[in-house]
Formats: sequence, structure tokens, C-alpha cells
Amino acid sequence: MENNLIIKPYSNEYQDQAVELILHIQQQEYNIPITKNDQPDLFTIEDFYQKGKGNFWVAVCGHKVVGTISLLDIGKNQVALRKMFVDKEYRGPKFKTAGLLLNTAIKWAKDCSIDTIYLGTTPQFLAAHRFYEKSGFISINLNDLPEDFPVLNVDKKFYMLSLNGM
Repeated sequence: MENNLIIKPYSNEYQDQAVELILHIQQQEYNIPITKNDQPDLFTIEDFYQKGKGNFWVAVCGHKVVGTISLLDIGKNQVALRKMFVDKEYRGPKFKTAGLLLNTAIKWAKDCSIDTIYLGTTPQFLAAHRFYEKSGFISINLNDLPEDFPVLNVDKKFYMLSLNGM
């Protein structure tokens, strides 16, 4: 595998691969009982995520989607980080896929004058928790989330990153 990884804004040509990657990680790796029907946003990415101050990116190596991340505009200069997934083979220091995806999203947020990034995740994603904490996110309680944050049934752990002063 060559390290010719690039992060690019999502377009419909990546839909099938992005959906397959996300579902595989959720269902096969972490045994989360979630289906594609539970995630209709995966089939309307451009309309759902790529509006307002939101966006959706894919990490592509060759012609293969190996990672995803999105920011959902929830108003008041706040976004929800969603759909952060990286193919098992592309995790870790060799490719730095997660870091490249997150840095792309944070740069976008800063350029769009976003004040705060919020996210919800599942208890099973322990490596993700460590990654977010190392990246400056702080753990918060459910009742500390903004009113317009879309809480998913599977999400039980929440984080925020303040971009003011960064």
C-alpha cells in the first residue's frame, strides 16, 4: 500500500463506498445494531451535510474510500462532528488518516467562523475517545449539548472542542 492518501470533499461518486465502510465498521467491527435504514443521511449526504457551514469529506487512497468525516451545521456557529470512520488498515501512525480527516474538518470550521464542534460517540469506540481527547476535545454531559444537537440512540458519550482562541 502506498501512502497516497488524499482528503477531498464528498461527491456522489463515493456514496456506495462510504456507506459500505461506515456500515462495516459499525456492524462488523463493533457489533452496533444499526442499519443503513437507521441512517437515511447516508443517502442524502450533499443535501444533509454539505449545506450552511457543514461539509462531508472522504479519505481516498487510490480509488478506495478509506475514511469519512462530516460537520453538520446546527446553527449559532456550532457544528456536530459526525460519521468519523477509518478503515482498519488505514488507522494509526502509518497513514495518519484520522488526524488528516479531523484537521481538515477543524480547518473548515475555523474558516467558517465556527465557535464549537460537538460530537457524540458510542461507549465501544475506546480508541476514538482517546483520539478525540488527544485532539483537544473535552468530555461533556448530555445536558451540556446545545439544544439543536442531534443525539443518536447509540451515542452515550459526548465531547466538545472550542475553537475560540485556537
